[in-house]
Amino acid sequence: MGQQWGGEKAAEAIRPVFGRFPAEVLRGVAQVDFMPSAVCGLFFTAALFAAGPQYGLYGLLGSAVATTAAYGLGLDRTAVGAGLHGYNGCLVALACAVFLGAGHPATLAVAVLGAAVAVVLTAGLAALLAKAALPVLTAPFCLVATALTAAAPGFRQLWHGAPAPAALPAPATGTTAPGWGDLWHGFFANIGQVFFLPQWYAGLLFLAGLFAAGRLAGLAACAGSATALLTAWASGAPGDQVGQGLLGYSGVLTALALHGVFLAPGGWSLGYALAGAATATLLTPALGAVTAPFGGHALTWPFVLTTLLFLAAAPAVPRLHRR
Repeated sequence: MGQQWGGEKAAEAIRPVFGRFPAEVLRGVAQVDFMPSAVCGLFFTAALFAAGPQYGLYGLLGSAVATTAAYGLGLDRTAVGAGLHGYNGCLVALACAVFLGAGHPATLAVAVLGAAVAVVLTAGLAALLAKAALPVLTAPFCLVATALTAAAPGFRQLWHGAPAPAALPAPATGTTAPGWGDLWHGFFANIGQVFFLPQWYAGLLFLAGLFAAGRLAGLAACAGSATALLTAWASGAPGDQVGQGLLGYSGVLTALALHGVFLAPGGWSLGYALAGAATATLLTPALGAVTAPFGGHALTWPFVLTTLLFLAAAPAVPRLHRR
């Protein structure tokens, strides 16, 4: 998402095993979690297919369309090759499969268009945020997906046969507190829900991909997920939401971003990252309420807003260092 993990060179990505373009598509999938590794992308793609073939196909399609569009627009080839223009397209296509129904031709057409539009938004937001030295993160995906979920009910061919919008979480009063099963399931589901997947085994595969890309990445994801679980439990969140990872996925992304990707790893950045993970977790229900007219989907807005604010504040904290 706009940064190489652990200082890896984009040139590493130019030596693909499976061919240049396929490797770039896989890196686009992996960059959802900031990883520029095609091997990590293979793990992530396996996780998508494990949850359902439609998710694997749409994820690869979104990354491929976005990568192709970026080349067609003449964007920086090194950035495109590192997958930095593919990850938003991957998420947009997955959102179409989840919210509109993967089996409809109209969904396929919208996924292709949305993935291409995400590339334009990425370039535009990057230009706007450049002066502040802030990354675009998944803001392009959030903008496209929010627009889609708001507009889809107005188009019969898009909404026909699609699953009903997810209901807003019920008030926590009187709900069942998270049990051991919710906690261990939620630990992995937090990681999987970055890609809209609540299955614990999919989250485990995503975590394996992160460790394949780098031990620090895997550990940061684990710390972010654990912090999100603790925050949700301490706040009295319902057990079913905790177990499905509905509150913790932005915490995982925030921990990755603030400890090792945009801020140099260290004890202070770890504490800063975990504070950010807790903040993003608490923001998730609030942003779900804000987006209620569009189905109540918080998407990764909590991660985007928290990370941008924490990164904007980082230069004022002498113990933190930007990468």
